[in-house]
Amino acid sequence: MLELDGLTKRYGDRLALDGVSFAVGDGRLTGFVGGNGAGKTTTMRIVLGVLAADAGAVRLDGRTVTATDRRRFGYMPEERGLYPKMKVLEQTVYLARLHGWSTAAARRNATELLERLGLEERLDDTVESLSLGNQQRAQIAAALVHRPDLLILDEPFSGLDPMAVDVVQGVLADAAAQGAPVLFSSHQLDVVERICDDLVIIADGRIAAAGARDALREEHGTARWELLTGGDAGWVRDVPGVEVVGFDGGWALFEPESDASRQAVLEEAVRRGEVVSFTREQTTLAQIFKEVVQ
Repeated sequence: MLELDGLTKRYGDRLALDGVSFAVGDGRLTGFVGGNGAGKTTTMRIVLGVLAADAGAVRLDGRTVTATDRRRFGYMPEERGLYPKMKVLEQTVYLARLHGWSTAAARRNATELLERLGLEERLDDTVESLSLGNQQRAQIAAALVHRPDLLILDEPFSGLDPMAVDVVQGVLADAAAQGAPVLFSSHQLDVVERICDDLVIIADGRIAAAGARDALREEHGTARWELLTGGDAGWVRDVPGVEVVGFDGGWALFEPESDASRQAVLEEAVRRGEVVSFTREQTTLAQIFKEVVQ
């Protein structure tokens, strides 16, 4: 487990991080979200040792992270950092070799990873000749090729089409399944919501919310319920203790003041005929983000 404990960082008079604390669990995908300038990149660079914190600690399995530990980390920066004139496979093998892999093992792992990321036909092309989306895939391969113990990615889904997002998601899920904590930032809240196990929201250098995705949904969830029937649902407006928020034919979105009033809606719907669905409204990550940041 990666633990961040009270990280503080100043740039002159500006407080970039103010006591940032959260954990990234072993084998879990943790989404790290916040607005521009919120402190995401600064936090990740401190974990990697690129920046030094003014206060606080970074721990791995309960002990302070060392330079030796960091050599086993994988990192993908938001700004692409590959050598543009090197060939894709050549560069990925080179990066694995820097981490101590033999040439044969590095080539085998790099080839397998690049093929999985959909670059099998571009192995001998230079990085600069790739589309931006394919450069992003190559950058992800560079972060993963040495099979890191911990993975940190800054905007890994930027520039990827939906199919490529699914491919990268699968690769990251496999890395997590093999035991690596994975911390990734993204402005694409729908993607984060779909793939993360845990969520950390940062605003103005402070952690606004952190925890398991489903637990945060429950904590910040609305009390709204959706009813879909085979007939007209206008009668819901007449149920005591119910405020109808939206209505359209057989569909109604409502807020019950109690469990009893919610149950009354369901019982009346059953009495009147076919109930297609009766569910609590799903709280989105975007809704949670707006609530805790504002």
